[in-house]
This record gives sequence, C-alpha cells and structure tokens, in this order.
Amino acid sequence: MSKTITTNKTSRPMRPMPDDEVMAAALSDPDAQPLTAEDLKRMRHTPRAKLIRRALGFTQEEFAARFEIPLGTVRDWEQGVAEPDQAARAYLRVIASDPDALRKALQARPKPAR
Repeated sequence: MSKTITTNKTSRPMRPMPDDEVMAAALSDPDAQPLTAEDLKRMRHTPRAKLIRRALGFTQEEFAARFEIPLGTVRDWEQGVAEPDQAARAYLRVIASDPDALRKALQARPKPAR
C-alpha cells in the first residue's frame, strides 16, 4: 500500500514510492536486512512487567510499593530470572489497563479490627 507523504516545509506531496520499490530499497541496504529466526533467538526479550512499569513512569521501587509486589520479585521478572505465574500475569494486565482504579482499590482495604 502506497501513501502520500507531505513535508513540513513545502506542504507539497512527495512522490509516493510503491511498496515493492520500498522493499527493494530496504533489502539493498546492508544495514537494514530482515531478521532471521536465528537473529530472533539471540535477541533479548523485554519482560512485560518492565514495559508496564516504564509506561507508567515508575522506578522499580515505586512500582513495587504502589502495587504491593515484593521488590525482589519485580527485579526478577525484569531481569528474566523468573516469569510471572498466571495470577501475576493477570495482575499485571489489570495494572496495565487501569492503574488508578487498582491504586484506589488497594487503598480502600478495610483496616483490621483491634
């Protein structure tokens, strides 16, 4: 699919390049070769917990404290030492989808009777 791109300076459309030309140009660049299955095996996986934490703008310490996860657990997840179990993955999905509602829910816990 070809798209017309406008430049910021002239607002005139640039000549669109068909997809096959784009692909041919990319493949002719030795620094822009497609990744092979072997390349993908060698690449490090960025754990989902780290992506969620960074998207929220928290340090590991802030993330752990805010969502009541042991700091060592967060570090292990992010370093790939451990993987979140099914319940933890569900909790991470909730954190990612509505962190403010979760924060409110955690703060609203009833205090133990004395």
